Amino acid sequence: MAKLKLGILGSGSGSNMQSIVDAIEAGTLDAEVKIVLTDVPGAKILDRAAKHSLEATYLDCAPWKTKLEGPAEDRCIEIMKAAGVDTVVLAGFMRIVKPKLLAAFPNRVINIHPAILPSFPGVHGWTQALDYGCKVAGVTVHFVDAGTDSGPIIVQKTVPVMEDDTPETLHARIQVQEHIAYPEALNIIASGKYRIEGRRVRIG
Repeated sequence: MAKLKLGILGSGSGSNMQSIVDAIEAGTLDAEVKIVLTDVPGAKILDRAAKHSLEATYLDCAPWKTKLEGPAEDRCIEIMKAAGVDTVVLAGFMRIVKPKLLAAFPNRVINIHPAILPSFPGVHGWTQALDYGCKVAGVTVHFVDAGTDSGPIIVQKTVPVMEDDTPETLHARIQVQEHIAYPEALNIIASGKYRIEGRRVRIG
């Protein structure tokens, strides 16, 4: 079991990063956050990182608005490699990552998605589930591949949809499960006791 060396990419408040850091500090996840990068100047994830004395910086992704590509992708890989990262964690990173980053960290780029994949990929998965009339929603942690939320699934957690749910109330309950699922998935990776077979992750 080897300690994970994490590079975290985030665009927002960093609540999933926080759950990972909390698990590390509690001794329930054998990992170290080596670098935190955000594509949003002044994002709250930078404040969270600072409170835990984590190295963190803004990554300018211009001219692209929805993807990490070109010079920004090269710079991201350079920073991650220099920091000694072996596993890239997408924690609310609102850009599509491209093949060069995936090739630099083969089968070591992880994402969390607020839906039970393969249902409702893309943005606002919880709202899609609610609009569709689902009785169950949830969260998926998965390896990232070249598709959209289509990589091999590591962990899933379900959340019941209540009759009076709004997108906001459902999302709040899903986030509770996100903060459980991400450290759990990273523990599986840290254990080394898994294998990827096509679209399946076999654990144990």
